Amino acid sequence: MLRALLCLVLCLVAGSAGAAVRIKDIASLQGVRDNQLVGYGLVVGLQGTGDTLRNTAFTEQSLQSMLDRMGINIRGILLRTRNVASVLVTAELPPFIQPGSRVDVTVSSLGDATSLLGGTLVLTSLSGVDGQTYAIAQGQVTVSGFAVAGAAESVQQNVATAGHIANGALIEREVPGRLNDIGPLTLVLKNPDFNTAVRIADAVNAFASRRYGASLAREQDQRSVALTKPARVGTARFMAEIGNLMVEPDTPAKVVIDARSGTIVIGHDVRISTVAVTHGNLTVRVTETPEVSQPAPFARRGRTVVVPRTEIDTAEQDGQMRIVRGASLQSLVAGLNKIGLKPSGIVAILQAIKAAGSLHAELVVQ
Repeated sequence: MLRALLCLVLCLVAGSAGAAVRIKDIASLQGVRDNQLVGYGLVVGLQGTGDTLRNTAFTEQSLQSMLDRMGINIRGILLRTRNVASVLVTAELPPFIQPGSRVDVTVSSLGDATSLLGGTLVLTSLSGVDGQTYAIAQGQVTVSGFAVAGAAESVQQNVATAGHIANGALIEREVPGRLNDIGPLTLVLKNPDFNTAVRIADAVNAFASRRYGASLAREQDQRSVALTKPARVGTARFMAEIGNLMVEPDTPAKVVIDARSGTIVIGHDVRISTVAVTHGNLTVRVTETPEVSQPAPFARRGRTVVVPRTEIDTAEQDGQMRIVRGASLQSLVAGLNKIGLKPSGIVAILQAIKAAGSLHAELVVQ
């Protein structure tokens, strides 16, 4: 299993090494971004899994306010319904989106509701950081999890108190600003790197020299590349031409370890100096077997007691010394395969090699 896992990592990384990608997949235009929207609303139609109104006063107040706007007065009436839940509604507003378009929304419970399954979000206003309303949301909540509880047992899968509404928000207001209003054009790299920035600038200049007869790109730092838009060419058309250019990005050498799940991801440029590695597991087993001691039959003295019996056994696996040479990712994975360790053992070895100064990569432990 371990050999197959490491071979899979090797094939994925080695297969992607040296692959060229489009500029629009590794960089974005500065100033073109999503905007966050948030709102507070009510989900109704729950099957007794909503908020307990006595425990969540804001849900009761919201329900009363909603019914007041509909001309129904319930002030002073003790409500005991559990079919309503207070929720926080969030959405992302894409750049340059027009009124009348729709976006997805996420619905999350605020009170003590146990599930939003089968609920419907009532008309909710979504506003931005400026306090303006940009969208309204409403619709059937889709929940991927469930929670069922009985007197002695409960079963839960995923999270039943958060849901999703596809195309649940209707855009009512356009975000100020247009593409042509953006000042100097700057490409921002998603993974900052000096080599990648230089390669993007070279690719853009090679294309611009053929098409426009001038160099139009200049790398500023490891994160950004400045662009000069040609005259009589729109920003949208120019960015479409630039975005489809192919560039081979450079990535830093990095090893990412998830200690909880035992997942190990090794970058293609990771190198290890020649080291000798041995690994052995020490197992200590403590067994308690209490025995009952009692006096002989018809004895005048004595009493029955429990006598403890403890057995301690230790076992240590044989640790063979192996030479690991990591001039390339393939030789590194082959060396780790020869040792035949579990993921936890490989994590310990990589950390020890890094401490010894032989791992020439950034080690990230999550």
